[in-house]
Amino acid sequence: MMDWPVLVFGRAAWALLIERFAGFPQPVFDRISHPVVWIGKLIDWLDKQLNIQGVSPQEGRLRGAVAVAILLAAAFVPTYYVARFLTHLPFGWLAEALLATSLIAQKSLKDHVLAVYDGLGRSLAEGRQKVSLIVGRDPSQLDESGVVRAALESLAENASDGIVAPVLWYALLGLPGIAMYKAINTADSMIGHKNEKYQFFGWAAARLDDLVNLPASRLTGYLFAAAAPSRFRDIIEIMQRDAPKHQSPNAGWPEAAMAAALGVRFGGPRSYHGEIVDLPYMGDGRDSIMRDDIKRGLRVVSHAMWMLFLMLLFVAFCVAAVA
Repeated sequence: MMDWPVLVFGRAAWALLIERFAGFPQPVFDRISHPVVWIGKLIDWLDKQLNIQGVSPQEGRLRGAVAVAILLAAAFVPTYYVARFLTHLPFGWLAEALLATSLIAQKSLKDHVLAVYDGLGRSLAEGRQKVSLIVGRDPSQLDESGVVRAALESLAENASDGIVAPVLWYALLGLPGIAMYKAINTADSMIGHKNEKYQFFGWAAARLDDLVNLPASRLTGYLFAAAAPSRFRDIIEIMQRDAPKHQSPNAGWPEAAMAAALGVRFGGPRSYHGEIVDLPYMGDGRDSIMRDDIKRGLRVVSHAMWMLFLMLLFVAFCVAAVA
């Protein structure tokens, strides 16, 4: 019974490789939309049905936990039976890997960040417009350096929760694992906010998202460090020093590692929905970040994802050798 550890790790590697070049086909999106859109619609329905304002904090958290449980069941049940069905088909492993690619965001992340690079090449206004599609902060007052910083911070964080985390959970728990991870991550982005509407109802989604992203965020940081081997030790030291300063328990690890790998400094004050938030700085490098640093950041991510691909194949090979 070496099928589970060997082929699942192998499938995760191939899913990562296929999605890197193919992404999610636009004709498929036009016809059936996207699994994350389906997940979002269920979250929106659960929000409307279960999130009642004015209840006690305890009841609000309980209702949010029930919503997350329903969401996880909806992600687990169909993918479990689909995965079982595919094991009986010739090349079913490839079909499963293809399905998993829909929940990995490697190509779309690269395309969105490259759009910021290209937009800045035409005008600052277009660069601001393109970066607004991938960050939550208000870019209207950002200069070119600020736009580039926002794009690179988003690139680093999303490399963790958009690529490494789903691939890791696919490798560990198969198709149900990646589907449940994506459900949790989407729920956190939709209801895991600390505002009046979601501070209790979104509590379970936010805490669970912190938990499931914990291993991937650290792994992503180390992969970024390995992508710049001449500075590996310095990057690790900066990451371990600065990552805990971030308000998120996970986002600081890839962001601090990316800042150190590029020799720049992330963090500092920024505007979210009209409110100024002063974040701690990460990295010891220059404050002035240039447009070409976007290409350098993309190369760091590219090298890191190749290492992740090889690491998954290596684990599959080792398990097969001792099975």
